[in-house]
Order: sequence, then structure tokens, then C-alpha cells
Amino acid sequence: MTQRTPWPNILTGLRFAFVPLLVVIMSFEQTIWIAFWAWFVFAFAAFTDWLDGYLARKFDSESVFGKLMDPLADKLLVTAALLMLIPLDRIPAWVCLLVISREIFITGVRGLAASLNKVVAADNLGKIKAIFQYCGIGLLIFPVGLLPIPYQHQLAMILIWLSILMSYWSAAQYVYDLREIFHEES
Repeated sequence: MTQRTPWPNILTGLRFAFVPLLVVIMSFEQTIWIAFWAWFVFAFAAFTDWLDGYLARKFDSESVFGKLMDPLADKLLVTAALLMLIPLDRIPAWVCLLVISREIFITGVRGLAASLNKVVAADNLGKIKAIFQYCGIGLLIFPVGLLPIPYQHQLAMILIWLSILMSYWSAAQYVYDLREIFHEES
């Protein structure tokens, strides 16, 4: 029998704490080293998303708190990074709006399900989407010229677009899978 651990929830809380730090760092003029530190904070926070899920499964420490707050921490991290990239001209605002709108919608669906005592955990497509999203955003934050990454911006935008396609597909799946909650609320 495995021993439950509080680490997954601690890591989720840590991810919330990294959001204002990321915003502050990205508010400075983006020299190579400031951009590197912004990328490092973002990458470390994104890594905690994987790590908290791994630890929760390994130590059988999945919790209602984790199932609800982990996705919220992820959405806050992604939203903050995307919004900070707009004034840097790394991503168009309308692309960010597509991502953020879907995230708000899914948060609402999860909240509605929770009000009916149904906890909606992330599915595999959502997890794959998160990887593409984190990698794409990470490439947009990473300082251009620090490493020879061919077509860095284009590669980042391809990853973002793939994550958008997956996120809307997964949103449609959520709505379909939870269609009975919409009938219960009608």
C-alpha cells in the first residue's frame, strides 16, 4: 500500500505562486537574460503540472482539491503567459482570446459539474494539449538568439495552433460526455 502525500497539492499551490513572479519578470524589458529567467520560471511552473499529477497517481493522493485546482492553476499560468506575450508582439491578441475563451468555458462546465457532485478530471487529449501549449508558449518566451532554434517563432505558433485544435476538440468531448448535466439544469 502506498502512502498518501500532500506534495501534489503543494505543487499546485506553488504553480499559483509562480504566476505573479512570471508577470513581474515579463514586465521588464526583455533582454536575453530577463527573457531566459521568464522562460525558466514558466518552464519550472509547467514542470510542476506534470510532477504533481505523477506524484498524485504514484502515491494514490488524487484529491477533489487537486482535480479542481490543478486545472485552474494551469489555466492561470497559461493565461498570464499569453497575455504578457501580446505587448511583446510574440502572439496576436485574437489567438490568445481563442485559448482563454475555451479555458473559461471549460472552467464553467467543470463548475457546473461540480455543483452536481461530478468531478471532471483532465482527459488524455487535454494532457497532450497541455504539452503542446506549454512547449509553444515556452518557445515564444524563450529568448531569440540564445540557442540556434531554427524557425523558433513559427514552430511555437504551430504548437499553439495544434493545442488550440486539440483544446476545442477536447471541449466538445467534455460537453458531449457531460450532456446529461445540461439537461438536469434545463
